[in-house]
Amino acid sequence: MKKLVFSLALLSLVFTSCTSSDDDVVTTPPTATGEITGDITAAKTYTKGVYTIKGTVRVKSDVTLTFEAGSVITADVADGTDALLVEKGGKLNISGTAAEPVVFTEKSKTAGSWGGIIMFGDAPIVSGKTADGTPITTATSEDGTNIVYGGTNAAHNGGSLKYVRVEYAGKKILDGNSEMNGFSFYSVGSGTVLENLVAYKGADDGFEFYGGTVSAKNLISYGNTDDSFDWQDGWQGQANTNWYAYQTGAGNFGMEIEAKSVNNTFFPKVSNITLRRAAGTATEAGNPLEIDAIQFKKEGNGEYTNVVISGYTNTAVSGTTTVNAVAVRIQDAATNTNQVLTGKIKMLNVKIVDTNTAQWGAGAAFTVSFLPANFTTSAAASGAVLTPGAWAIVDGVNLLGNL
Repeated sequence: MKKLVFSLALLSLVFTSCTSSDDDVVTTPPTATGEITGDITAAKTYTKGVYTIKGTVRVKSDVTLTFEAGSVITADVADGTDALLVEKGGKLNISGTAAEPVVFTEKSKTAGSWGGIIMFGDAPIVSGKTADGTPITTATSEDGTNIVYGGTNAAHNGGSLKYVRVEYAGKKILDGNSEMNGFSFYSVGSGTVLENLVAYKGADDGFEFYGGTVSAKNLISYGNTDDSFDWQDGWQGQANTNWYAYQTGAGNFGMEIEAKSVNNTFFPKVSNITLRRAAGTATEAGNPLEIDAIQFKKEGNGEYTNVVISGYTNTAVSGTTTVNAVAVRIQDAATNTNQVLTGKIKMLNVKIVDTNTAQWGAGAAFTVSFLPANFTTSAAASGAVLTPGAWAIVDGVNLLGNL
């Protein structure tokens, strides 16, 4: 009996010595392995594991592909063109967490080594107008797959991507003119969930939207050598928030915004944006003048609220042209006339950290002049707010360290 009492007392002592650290998330290592290749023609779930991806894997229409939290999928540049492509009607469900993201990476850790995640839907796009002014509502993808995209289903649902990181994507393929990004969304609809996504050190854009109605929350574009965020084809997402770009090494615009020279009546909305450019960051080869935080061209527009801009202080020279970086560049006169002067470009509560960075500038010989209500500044602007965790850490580097 004395031994039993002593044991119970010892057990009680051990139990009561626990601390709040016992609430910390404990992750288990991945266990499953395998190669992902070819077409996905039936519903498939990859449990938490370490996988390779070989070639362009296509999720076919009416099929759902699922990855569990904590999975790591590795491409290999030696394969040729690796990519994960969701065709119109297919779905991709990735349920990572802040502690256990799903990571798509590449063996050599070299920018531009694979094609990233590409999703197609049938939400509306406007890719131009015919000679008689009729809107063109379809287009062919620029990723080398030559898939026609565009439709009428604004609520298209391509699945759910949560806590997903894509590393070293942005592959240039075929004749060198076709390019892939970290994440490419072609006419993706508002029924699709995009939350807590990272595009890391790709050789093209971090995120690009080709029309559609989808919105994205909590995005990190880190070290991508073209634009951090880019869109065209009349993209009109309305519920975008917490976008963070950190440009380092090489990079062009923080945000490149265009609408295929169509003066649309609608525009996207993004709130809580932070755009930072590290000292010494150069532009991508062949694009010496793309040094601004945000560029609007070809009738690009939108409403942007609570924006922090810092580090855009470069001076660029191309031939006889010398350009100083600005926070907002209006590249052409049509965009100035149809978007700036009509209030379809709104920059609200903007903080420009560097005193030598002008608020705006023109891309040619015309004068940009925002109405006071459409470009407002605020020293209290805070920009993006993002949750820390393993999803934002690569090789020990906290991607939010400069936020």
